[in-house]
Amino acid sequence: MSETDNARGHEPMSSARMRVAIVGLGYWGPNLLRVLSEREDVDVAWLCDLDQGALDRISRRHPAARTTTDVSELYADDDVDAIILATPVFTHFDLARRSLEAGKHTLVEKPLAPSTEQAEDLIHLAHEADRTLMCGHTFLYSPPVRAVGRMVRDDVLGELYFISSSRVNLGLHQRDVSVIWDLGPHDFSILLSWLGEMPTSVRASGRAAVVPGIYDVAFVTMEFASGVLANVELSWLAPSKLRRTVLVGSKRMVVYEDGNPEAVRIFDHGVVYEDPATFGQYHLSYRTGDITSPKLSTEEPLAAEIEAFLDRCRGRREDDGELALARDVVQLLEAADRSLNTGGADVPIGAHLGSAR
Repeated sequence: MSETDNARGHEPMSSARMRVAIVGLGYWGPNLLRVLSEREDVDVAWLCDLDQGALDRISRRHPAARTTTDVSELYADDDVDAIILATPVFTHFDLARRSLEAGKHTLVEKPLAPSTEQAEDLIHLAHEADRTLMCGHTFLYSPPVRAVGRMVRDDVLGELYFISSSRVNLGLHQRDVSVIWDLGPHDFSILLSWLGEMPTSVRASGRAAVVPGIYDVAFVTMEFASGVLANVELSWLAPSKLRRTVLVGSKRMVVYEDGNPEAVRIFDHGVVYEDPATFGQYHLSYRTGDITSPKLSTEEPLAAEIEAFLDRCRGRREDDGELALARDVVQLLEAADRSLNTGGADVPIGAHLGSAR
C-alpha cells in the first residue's frame, strides 16, 4: 500500500474493493463497463464522456456510478483508485499523464500514446508516481494468440519463414487517425509478443480512397533479424470482416482466424529441400500430413486483461514486459506512418524490445 493510500485511509489495495472510473463511452467503453460491472471486487465510481446523451443512456443501467462531462472531477476524487481511458488516440497522452499525476492507476486503450516519445514519458511518469500503467492490447490475452505464441517459443513450427496477416472489414472509418493507427496495434502487438524481437525495418504502402488524407487501406511489411518476414494487410474497405494470420515454418504451418470456431489450425505440411551437391540439381519433396485444432480456453480476453490490470494495481502481478511492448508498438506505428507518407520508403527500426526485456 502506498503512502497516498494511507493518507486517504483506504483499505490495503490487496483486499479492498477498487474504485474505478471509465473515461470514454463510445465504441469500447461500454465493453469495459460490462466486464468491470460483473466483478465483485470493483465499484465503478464514475463514468465520463463529452456526450451527455451517452452518459444519460448508460447511467440508467448503472445508477450507482456518478457521471460527468468534466474529466477533472475524476482526477480530484481521492476515492478513485484507477482510471480507464477509452478515448481517441490523440487524447491518450494528456489524459493518462494527468491521471498518473493525480495518483491514479491507469489503463489506456491501444495505442499507449500518439508518439514513442510520449509513450516513454508516460512510462517514466508511472515509475516516478509508483502507479500501474498498462495499455489495452486485448489480443495479448486471447487464448488462441497465446497458444500460437507457445508453439513459436517451443519450436513446434520449426524455423519460422514468414507471417501473413489480414485484418480487414467494411468500416469503421476513424476521423482522426489512419487505418494503421486504428487496426495496426492489434497485429503489431501480436507479432512482437510471438517473435520477441523488433523488426529491423518497416515498409508501408496504402491509399486514402474515401476520406482525403486518411489512409483506409495499408500494406505493411516488416523484416526481422531472425530472417522472419511479416506482411500485414489493414483495411476499412473490404466486402467482409476477416481476422486471419498464417505462420509458415519449416516443420509445420498454422492458421489463426479470430472468430472461427476452430480459431487455431495446425497443418503438418512442409517442403524438404535436398542438397544439390548430392543429386546434381536441387530436389524438393512435399509433406502433407494431418490438420489438427487444439482445445483452447474460452476465457474472454477483455476479462483476462482487466484481471491482469487489477492484479498489478494490487501488487499481485508484475509487468512482464507488456509496457515496453506497448511502447514498441507505437514505434512501429510511427515507422509505418513515416514510410506511408514517403512513398513506401524503407524505415529502419531500433532494438527497443530486446533491450527492454
